[in-house]
Amino acid sequence: MKLIYKGKYNGDVNTLPHGEHKPGAVKFKEFDDAKTLGIVANVIALVITVGLFFLFAVRAGARNFSLSGCAASLLCLFPHEILHAICFKKEVYLYTNLKQGMLFVVGPEDMTKARFIFMSLLPNLVFGFIPYVIFLIFPEQRFLGTLGALCLGMGAGDYYNVFNALTQMPRGARTYLYQFNSYWYMP
Repeated sequence: MKLIYKGKYNGDVNTLPHGEHKPGAVKFKEFDDAKTLGIVANVIALVITVGLFFLFAVRAGARNFSLSGCAASLLCLFPHEILHAICFKKEVYLYTNLKQGMLFVVGPEDMTKARFIFMSLLPNLVFGFIPYVIFLIFPEQRFLGTLGALCLGMGAGDYYNVFNALTQMPRGARTYLYQFNSYWYMP
């Protein structure tokens, strides 16, 4: 894996790296632009985070969230993308668009459905699910509960990709990114 930082994404899909289309590839039924995806992902993130903080309040008390956990979740933004990037075998490109609340990586290589799902979920497991489960077991670990709740919410765009892969890709299919859209094909 070779990570290349591309800077701020300007919204022009033609500037995103891409390979060649595969014969018979099928475009995922998904949002066609970063702005719409950003809005939908932020709404989903809000719903997830509010739900997890409700559970947090039940488990540890409404006033016991951790400010350091909030700060740590922001520090996890770039490491989140790095965990996505390490799942690629070839070149992967990192983009930012903080005005729309987005950081993302793009890799033009194709991958199996299982690897794509793993790549999409890995940072959410590491920074969100595992810390939040530890908090649920040990409610005095409010730092981990706060960190986990916020990081799980930040993964909304990843969950959208997993949902699309699970519902649209047949068994044995492979997926790849072309500009801002995902495609699947049968090898």
